[in-house]
Amino acid sequence: MSDSNQTLRTALETSDMLVIDGLHAWDFSLDDVQLLIKCMDGRAEKRWKFTLEQIDASVFDDTLQSWTLVGDSGEHRLVCLSALSANNDDDEVEVEDEV
Repeated sequence: MSDSNQTLRTALETSDMLVIDGLHAWDFSLDDVQLLIKCMDGRAEKRWKFTLEQIDASVFDDTLQSWTLVGDSGEHRLVCLSALSANNDDDEVEVEDEV
């Protein structure tokens, strides 16, 4: 994220995956009440829950390109990731073989 004026809430709305405390989490939801994040750490399921007030109080660290988010269980580092999508339109260009 290069725009340090963006809020975490805005970043979450455009994210496909999160990295929280070094763990990749694709199972997350943001609604009018909270942010809920779930992921697997080996065989253990990890869950984090953050209120909208905690999300709004988060701070973006330009150096680490991540958010510092304080929840009920302490401080967490959160990275928002967006997936790349390929264009499925085949604009084939014919290339002639040189002999």
